[in-house]
Amino acid sequence: MLNILCAYSTAEVILINNIDMTSLGGRAIESGKSKGADMVEVYLSSGRELQIEVRDTKVETMKLAEERGLGLRIMKGGRAGFAFTSDLKWESIEEIVDQAMANASRVAGDRYRTMPAPAPRYPEVDLYDRKIIDTPVTEKIKMAVNMEDVSKKHDPRVKIIEGATYTDTETEITLMNSLGVNLCFKGAYCGIYIALVAVEGDDHQTGFAMKFGIKYDDLDAVETGREAATRAVRMLGARKAPSQSIPVVFEPYVATGFLGLLGPALTAEAVQKGRSLFAGKVGQKVASESVTIVDDGSRPGGIASSPFDGEGVPTSRTALISGGMLEGFLHNTYTAAKDGVKSTGNGVRGSYKATPEVGTTNFFIENGSRQPSEIIASLKKGFYVTEVMGMHTANPISGDFSLGVSGLMIEGGRLTYPVRGVALAGNIIDLMKKVESVGSDLTFFGGTGSPTLAVGEMTLSGH
Repeated sequence: MLNILCAYSTAEVILINNIDMTSLGGRAIESGKSKGADMVEVYLSSGRELQIEVRDTKVETMKLAEERGLGLRIMKGGRAGFAFTSDLKWESIEEIVDQAMANASRVAGDRYRTMPAPAPRYPEVDLYDRKIIDTPVTEKIKMAVNMEDVSKKHDPRVKIIEGATYTDTETEITLMNSLGVNLCFKGAYCGIYIALVAVEGDDHQTGFAMKFGIKYDDLDAVETGREAATRAVRMLGARKAPSQSIPVVFEPYVATGFLGLLGPALTAEAVQKGRSLFAGKVGQKVASESVTIVDDGSRPGGIASSPFDGEGVPTSRTALISGGMLEGFLHNTYTAAKDGVKSTGNGVRGSYKATPEVGTTNFFIENGSRQPSEIIASLKKGFYVTEVMGMHTANPISGDFSLGVSGLMIEGGRLTYPVRGVALAGNIIDLMKKVESVGSDLTFFGGTGSPTLAVGEMTLSGH
């Protein structure tokens, strides 16, 4: 067994609530091996989540939840079995070893089922800001209250605060397997979110804003409150527009929504199962030359960053689409073995209750060179999309979509009147091929991010 590799002091990680996680994991591995498993993996996690919601300067809800548990995966003769428990007493661990062995006996063998060996090195990522945990709850409440206050003062038409929320999460992960992987890391992130309503006469328009990150001092209640108020107020008086073919500009939040449609399609699992619109297109042009799409689990400051994935493979930067050309797909150990390539470190697992599936980490469109204001100023006429309704109805396999949208008309290089009750339809691949400008304002919403995108003519369906 290798010496444990930790992203922070060994003494801090190994003992969680007086339980020696490394010793516990080692015993579970030995138990699985003694019962005939070829390979055994132990995934231990301990987490704490705080959520504070404020309304009208008073705390409406405050939740503190803690969870810890162990997931155990075994492989025998190409058969994989999995079981988990939240009870870390040794008697319970022995029971899930037996359960995982029994589960493996009930599935068909697959020669591509394997586990990773230790890597020579893992990326160094700073994931734990002590200030997130040490800041008193009273200060976190004040931040949410401040968002409310700023929003209302920004414009008197902001009448209703639906909710102002502060949240933070702390996680500790220990991952071990019988091939010598013995890893751990500790991470934390925090965020603020506000949703509100602006009112003018009988017209009600909603607005929201959010900020999430791994540094407490990066949260800005003033900026976030103003942004939410601005988003709501600018849509007051919105009206329908006639059907027309028109250049379209997507603000980062909307562009990120479209990018989210591509994430599953860029996994090797989707390709191997015949569920990807990118199957058979490696080396082909699938987007504009302005578009580069990246997944980077080691990105500094990324909310989804970690030194290793849910199997113990080092995380890495993977260019999926580069200059419009499809470069490849995301892999975990299984899909990589099936394709005869190396895992990209994208064996993602949401908790100890899940096995590592292929998924995105910090998934984004790279920055371009143009300021958003410059993009808007270059258009004599266009439509700036600020909200999309029904993104979940888009077909992730074909890429087809038909969505209700709201936004602002662009006339003479500036934003003019608000528009709602219109629709955009098309195909996500066609949309990406029509991207003419990429902004320099890459913004993340959780683990997915995009800059402003300007697309050549699309059909805006109105009255």
